[in-house]
Amino acid sequence: MSLMHRMGARALELGLPLSVQLDLTYRCNERCVHCYLDHEDHGEMDTAEILALLDQMAAAGVFFLTISGGEIFMRPDLFEIVERARALGFSVKLKTNAVMVRAAKARRIAALGVDSVQVSLYSHDAATHDDITKLPGSFKRTIEGVRFLRDAGVKVTLANVLMTQNADDYKQVQALADEMGVGYTVDATITPMMDGDRSIVSLNMDADRLTGVMRDATLLGDQADRVLAPPSGPTPLEEAYKTLPCSAGHTACYVSPYGDVYPCVQFPYKVGNVREQGFIDIWRDSPQLNEVRAIRVSDLQGCSSCVHGSSCSRCPGLAYMEGNMRGPSIQDCEKSYARTGVPSKNLQQKKMRQIPLDIVA
Repeated sequence: MSLMHRMGARALELGLPLSVQLDLTYRCNERCVHCYLDHEDHGEMDTAEILALLDQMAAAGVFFLTISGGEIFMRPDLFEIVERARALGFSVKLKTNAVMVRAAKARRIAALGVDSVQVSLYSHDAATHDDITKLPGSFKRTIEGVRFLRDAGVKVTLANVLMTQNADDYKQVQALADEMGVGYTVDATITPMMDGDRSIVSLNMDADRLTGVMRDATLLGDQADRVLAPPSGPTPLEEAYKTLPCSAGHTACYVSPYGDVYPCVQFPYKVGNVREQGFIDIWRDSPQLNEVRAIRVSDLQGCSSCVHGSSCSRCPGLAYMEGNMRGPSIQDCEKSYARTGVPSKNLQQKKMRQIPLDIVA
């Protein structure tokens, strides 16, 4: 078992929030067509509130801290926040579009000992990238920012979210990452907006392209043999009664710029607010969070008996956004189908519901 798995298992045993994503702001200098956030400022936490929250999270046992947005460099107090986080001993990861990163900022990030920086890049082609971000010149500035970070000695990963506009570009972005000597990660899912608006889900790539991505062994590294293997069958019943759907709410959570706490950034089920309660009190006592924690794989409708039960990447947040946190995530059913060519019962039932009655008759 790896060190990370041992840490996760120990945190679960002790009931600790091992990792937290903290969004400092939803404001952004880009207007990406697939973004799930409302970019207006509705009263985000000020510096003092965030620093106090960091103290609370450190006392609660948080170790991994991801600082994200919006665009984090829209906050003039970013470095003050990162400095406090590092002084408290957090392993800090930053997420940014790097448009505002120049050499001096990159050197300061390196000096602070930030673990890594994830940078959003949508294409190797400037026009395609800028068309997605709606910020002219953003590709050029992002690439420059990545180079400044890399040259300062910061570990950088390009995060490539795929959608209809750029679904055919991921190999070239991967090659660009290799050429620049930085990491690469790909995300094949467009998620609904946090307010429940599902209109942007229409930007998800078509089934043929999704199949190509899900079966591309170059994207899966050492996991290729396992992930691309045939369906492994249903989760054994005894195991299903014990298995957690994911770490959301168990060893991890998300805090919004307004202090709202959720199990995960992709699971917008509010469980508390740090402006109203202490972080540790929410973590230990929130009825909503305890409801999430009570769910086991055996509770999920059709999932424990599914042919993909032991290999599915089901996201409880996506399931919640589809209407039921104890139900399937059809988007993940579609990924499993793309990977193996074997449809789950949940996916088959969905497709049957979509067939007009006169055709069925």
